[in-house]
Amino acid sequence: MTIHPEIAKILATLPAPDGSPLNPEAMRAGEAAHVPPLEDRLPLHAVEDATAVTPTGEVPVRIYTPAQADSYRLLVYFHGGAFFLGSLDTHDHVARALAKETGHKVISVRYRLAPESVFPAGLDDCYGVVRWAAEQGSSLGWNGKNLAIAGDSSGGNFAAVVAGKAHDDGFDRITHQVLFYPSVDLDFDGDRYPSLRENAEGYGLETAGLAPFNAFYINSGADPANPLVSPIKRQDLTGLPAALVITAEHDPLRDEGELYGRRLEEAGVEATVSRYDGANHGFVQNFSWIPEFYRAFEETAEFLNAGTASAGSTAQ
Repeated sequence: MTIHPEIAKILATLPAPDGSPLNPEAMRAGEAAHVPPLEDRLPLHAVEDATAVTPTGEVPVRIYTPAQADSYRLLVYFHGGAFFLGSLDTHDHVARALAKETGHKVISVRYRLAPESVFPAGLDDCYGVVRWAAEQGSSLGWNGKNLAIAGDSSGGNFAAVVAGKAHDDGFDRITHQVLFYPSVDLDFDGDRYPSLRENAEGYGLETAGLAPFNAFYINSGADPANPLVSPIKRQDLTGLPAALVITAEHDPLRDEGELYGRRLEEAGVEATVSRYDGANHGFVQNFSWIPEFYRAFEETAEFLNAGTASAGSTAQ
């Protein structure tokens, strides 16, 4: 189907790329300027900033408690932003919606960004926080059940890689992985996937922009041939946590995400691939105010809470 009309309206207002060099500081400032004030955000029982102490250093986190309860399932969330953009604030509304709909206590990670921090700094932060969450389970009110991980775009990349690292290390506490339109193949050859051609221009994220946007990460030492950088390169996917892969119809990255989901399923992993028609890359962050796209949070809740009682996620 065609792009959703509300998305089309906004895309029509965006300036065409002019080929000028990307300026991380200016782009981050631009993002920060659009963060809504606290009083306009989805209310939850509690939201607090904390610090996770990991083997590679202290990592700032933000913890979202959806409602008062004796204990919680946990979800560790990694924001997107091509490895050099995004923050706890730019994706605060995503973490809040995840907490509300899933009933999980959500831990959002402020990992180190490229180009200031070189590979694998951000990845180490994400993995370290997952291990920290398991170790600090009692203080977090963890009920010992779900320890899920989730991420959008480059955060989906980190989630997929963290799932693999944990398996290789014998850390078997991760129960679920949720990948929102993940960037799982940083080899941006336009002939690799049909969606790179079909959705090359006009949908926000453009195929020609993939290499320059990800160059800060790749130039920091992240080799696209390395499965720790491009998780689709991982040969053995057996034993990984159950996966929900959500993709967007009008996204250059659509086909690599869907291929990764199929490969997980072929490896015996419980995997669901769910494509959102009419959507573009970034829709969970940018367009979840559209009811049919907010559905992604509800689908995530169904996936994480399958076979359990109601999540009890009423916000206060």
